[in-house]
Amino acid sequence: MSWGFLRDLLSGVNKYSTGIGRIWVAVVFVFRLLVYIVAAENIWKYEHDEFECNIKQPGCENVCFDHFFPVSHIRLWALQLIMVSTPSLLVVFHVAYRENREKHHNQKLHKSPGEIDGGLLCTYLISLILKTGFETVFLVLFYKLYNGFKVPRLVKCDIRPCPNTVDCYISKPTEKMIFLYFLVATSCLCIVLNLSELSYLIFKYSIKCYLKRYSKKCQ
Repeated sequence: MSWGFLRDLLSGVNKYSTGIGRIWVAVVFVFRLLVYIVAAENIWKYEHDEFECNIKQPGCENVCFDHFFPVSHIRLWALQLIMVSTPSLLVVFHVAYRENREKHHNQKLHKSPGEIDGGLLCTYLISLILKTGFETVFLVLFYKLYNGFKVPRLVKCDIRPCPNTVDCYISKPTEKMIFLYFLVATSCLCIVLNLSELSYLIFKYSIKCYLKRYSKKCQ
């Protein structure tokens, strides 16, 4: 697939992000999207063809591969990238709605178009919560599906139609495990960035609301 849409989507949201949000976009672009396209996709390209079992029983190899790899690492990674970027659409839709209102009323309803405030702030906070939730869900999913963040060299399979326990060998296990660790590390970094931005925005606008109330009391 073409990743241009995802790039344009994140770039459009970038001008409404805080400094932490811009770091998150850079991490997604450089350490996740580019790594996926340039390197990781090629490593898992022929994973089924390179999965070998020491038996010629028809169907045994396919059943064993499906058992140990119910979903391909690389496809799950692609789905994760799409899902964690999708909440940004909420911000895009909200901005489009705001611009449409301004056009309809033929006047500027917001002093600073790039400022996160009011309803846009709520939408932005919801998108951060959803992104953090998706990241966490996919990390748990990776862990549950593959019994941890590791790629074994040898797996033993005794599922029918295999006549007995057979040894199956996974291609390039070390290389795949390195990229899997890299995936987990970047996901954890993105979770930390999302939580940091969420805390920063809540703290910033809590202080802002408190100062407004205090100034009104003083007046």
